[in-house]
Amino acid sequence: MRTTHLLSILAISSGIVAGGALLAPAIAQNASANTSSASAAGGSPDAPWLTIVEVVSRLEAAGYSQFDEIERERDHYEVKALDREGRRVEIEVHPVTAEVLRTEVKRDKR
Repeated sequence: MRTTHLLSILAISSGIVAGGALLAPAIAQNASANTSSASAAGGSPDAPWLTIVEVVSRLEAAGYSQFDEIERERDHYEVKALDREGRRVEIEVHPVTAEVLRTEVKRDKR
């Protein structure tokens, strides 16, 4: 009984180790892809994010105003403001460069 128990533990342990060895390359490849995409987007993954004040300042210089909401998402800032034409917009902003990644015009709440 003791030998059977020991063999069961060894079999489970070797299965866990083998599973980890099989998953390690996939995890490393995914991390490498994330680093490459962050570098391609104009900032390194370790670069410090701009503060909300800096983002607002740069967006104001680009013509945006009346900021209603600024949220820090996983990989960008999400900003609700008015554009140069006075339209309500939702903007995705790069956290390191303050580049506008996407703009979506919203309906007016009136």
